[in-house]
Amino acid sequence: MILPLPADLARLLRELPVLRRAYLVGGCVRDAILGRPLKDFDVEVFGASYEALAEALRPWGRTDFVGRSFGVIKLSLGNAVHDFSIPRRDSKVGPGHRGFDIHLDPHITPPEAAARRDFTLNALMWDPRSGEVLDFFGGRDDIERRILRHIGEAFRDDPLRVLRGMQLAGRFHLTGAPETLACCRELVGTFHELAFERVRDEWFKWAASSTVPSAGLRWIEAAGWLSHFPELDALRGVPQEPEWHPEGDVFQHTCHALDALPDLPAWRDADEPTRIVVSLAVLTHDFGKATCTHTVLRDGRSRIVSPGHENDSARLAAAFLERLRIPRAIAERVVPLVLQHMAHFQEPGERAVRRLARRLAPETVEHLCLVMTADAFGRPPRPRQTPSAVEAIRRIANRLDLARSAPQPLLLGRHLLALGLSPGKEIGRWTHAAFEAQLDGRFHDLNGAHAWLAGHPDFPPAAAARAAETTSEERG
Repeated sequence: MILPLPADLARLLRELPVLRRAYLVGGCVRDAILGRPLKDFDVEVFGASYEALAEALRPWGRTDFVGRSFGVIKLSLGNAVHDFSIPRRDSKVGPGHRGFDIHLDPHITPPEAAARRDFTLNALMWDPRSGEVLDFFGGRDDIERRILRHIGEAFRDDPLRVLRGMQLAGRFHLTGAPETLACCRELVGTFHELAFERVRDEWFKWAASSTVPSAGLRWIEAAGWLSHFPELDALRGVPQEPEWHPEGDVFQHTCHALDALPDLPAWRDADEPTRIVVSLAVLTHDFGKATCTHTVLRDGRSRIVSPGHENDSARLAAAFLERLRIPRAIAERVVPLVLQHMAHFQEPGERAVRRLARRLAPETVEHLCLVMTADAFGRPPRPRQTPSAVEAIRRIANRLDLARSAPQPLLLGRHLLALGLSPGKEIGRWTHAAFEAQLDGRFHDLNGAHAWLAGHPDFPPAAAARAAETTSEERG
């Protein structure tokens, strides 16, 4: 197999004697077999000490030793950073991810080094000299069969590997091997050992890069770990009205809606934080159905309804994100999308879209349309079709230049001061009233704002006269 290495890295591997027993390892080998673009190149170096490796790499570029305790050296070559590592032996001596005794051992064999990795597809090595893939645990077969299989008993040493399995399953559309899922179920009680930051990071990888997000959710369901995410676990078995949701319960709907996202170009082309935000919004958009769903009699028929579930969904989403220590910059974008995901059931007009864009801030109408589209697509066997109201909202927002930003007030305090109003509460009252009028479409520029003030019966007469003069001057 040919691994397309960057030219400077290929030269380094070819010319540096200390790397004569170096192998490309992990994700780059896996991704090459899958035919995916290669981003990170990790090199494991056998037969050399950490000090000797550091000394040999130093003349080639900037070296960073932040991973010294794990035997890792980061080397900057041009615009890329590559990890070079010394093989190590890990011994579990205590709980948590810090409870390991790490011993660097450059003399262990490649099979021994590969055995400490988590899954067979991550234990592959590539020999840059022969082009041979070293596969000690059947990783290539598992990739072809889309099976996620752990390597051995060392898997139990770090329970985070269960959640790593979640994001790998979602990113590469994998199904857990029965023996691996059984092992994960035995580790359910170790969840408390994990730092929430590490749990969050695995959710972020799943949210940003999944090709089939539901595969990740079904992995943690089969692994018995959904109980650690109670808002998500509560969706299983919550019924939906078959006429509108023929796909099944709310958990099934959530899985289908998430799987729609990678098929939407606007999601695929978005930056990583936005993909995370939209994925988490779709994940949590129906959390409230677990608390709001009930049966009513309508037109002589029994109907399953969830009135107001978007409010409970937003509250539960906020709790879920806070528990995972999701940064505020992400959480404050997710919750408005969840709260407004039913906006297309209201009559779309310019006034409504202005106010919707305002309520969404710091998020946008553009991203809300992604969430609402995924929601609509998540109802098989009904055909994937964007609701006409979503298209109308998108058109109006584009026409008003509000698809990617919230409306900003045209009339500011300094404008009112210039009209003679005194600093204080009156300034705030009139800027608020003016912004409400702006959102209602009463005016569209500063000239219109002054005209609105001049004609308002409650605006102080002297200031109204100055506003009228300003309007005339601006027209002139």
